[in-house]
Amino acid sequence: MQLLDGKFVSEKLKQEITAEAAGILAVKGRKPHLVAILVGHDGGSETYVASKMKNCEKVGFKSTLYRYEETVTEAELLNKIDEINKDEETDGLIVQLPLPKHIDPEKVTEKIDYRKDVDGFHPVNLGRMMRNLPCYIPATPYGILMMLEEYKIETSGKHCVVVGRSNIVGSPMSVLMSRNTYPGNCTVTLTHSKTRNLEEIVRSADIVVAAIGKKNFINADMVKEGAVVIDVGMNREISSVTKSGYKLYGDVDFENVAPKASWITPVPGGVGLMTITGLLKNTLASAKGEIYR
Repeated sequence: MQLLDGKFVSEKLKQEITAEAAGILAVKGRKPHLVAILVGHDGGSETYVASKMKNCEKVGFKSTLYRYEETVTEAELLNKIDEINKDEETDGLIVQLPLPKHIDPEKVTEKIDYRKDVDGFHPVNLGRMMRNLPCYIPATPYGILMMLEEYKIETSGKHCVVVGRSNIVGSPMSVLMSRNTYPGNCTVTLTHSKTRNLEEIVRSADIVVAAIGKKNFINADMVKEGAVVIDVGMNREISSVTKSGYKLYGDVDFENVAPKASWITPVPGGVGLMTITGLLKNTLASAKGEIYR
């Protein structure tokens, strides 16, 4: 078993991003600029946004955070997004999910200018991804692709089973792994909570992408010897033994699955760090005008 080390890969890529950001500052006279909107005080969202802002600073980006209470109206939020869309010095805009129930996340996603949609959730970006056209790839799948590439994991002709069909990870990951490129060229099976014979299907996988949001859902009996296991799960539980007051668990029972895997991502220290790197890469591409000129 060998680790797909998200910390190592993300730090390596962030060094490259830092150098490119410095070049943009020298040419344009400003830093790449990421704007984030955070509604409410969800603990996970607070942590994720703080990490994104901190990483922007590390690589030489400018970051701006707009905070709103849960009582903000949908109209107010959409108006703010429209204002940011028009700002020529904003390269990327993200709205942290989840949102309060009275705000439609689809309306919010579609309101973001697709040219600044560095989370890669806008229908235009998802549609272009389906057609293998230049676009902002959703940050988590993008991070996974970069990790597979860094470790030169063979994907062509392999059977990739994706567990979970969310629009954020599972569905786009299934598309990306089937594209005629590298990483890609897999035969992909997209599974979910209603899939019959799920254990049998996962056991047939050369590459498992676990993104179902359930602690230790993938156990050792579900994984064949030598499989590559990518754990997207970030399940938070209250803990009295950690400084933060909570502990993260993946969707994979790491302790028991790792001895069977050829490669596996840890949690934490795996896909989560690569998600932020994917976001930074998308923001950099926007600042450079690489996708939408």
